[in-house]
Amino acid sequence: MPLRGVAVDPETRCAHWDDPVDVIALRFGCCETYYPCDACHDAAADHEAVPWPRERFDEPAVLCGVCGTTLTAREYLESDDDACPACGAAFNPGCRKHRDRYFETEDAAESENGDESL
Repeated sequence: MPLRGVAVDPETRCAHWDDPVDVIALRFGCCETYYPCDACHDAAADHEAVPWPRERFDEPAVLCGVCGTTLTAREYLESDDDACPACGAAFNPGCRKHRDRYFETEDAAESENGDESL
């Protein structure tokens, strides 16, 4: 699985996010590549970032940088714990604030289908 970014350490922290809990990488729908954050994608990729599509939420899209376990987008988004289910490593709870950068939201999916009301 490709992992790219800016100054990425062995647990997927990067130049932009390097706290102890910044240990996930996210797979982007545009290039099938894992990046620690959207800024890493913007710096390393030669194309615009596309969030992980809703129709692929049952496929691996999140990588735990501590143990290497992959989670589906659904597993990650529906978890009440901000931690890896395999190794227990804490994930940054603040990542939920900008989940729309990484995962297609219902509003975006409905807008693409022609429903401009949302």
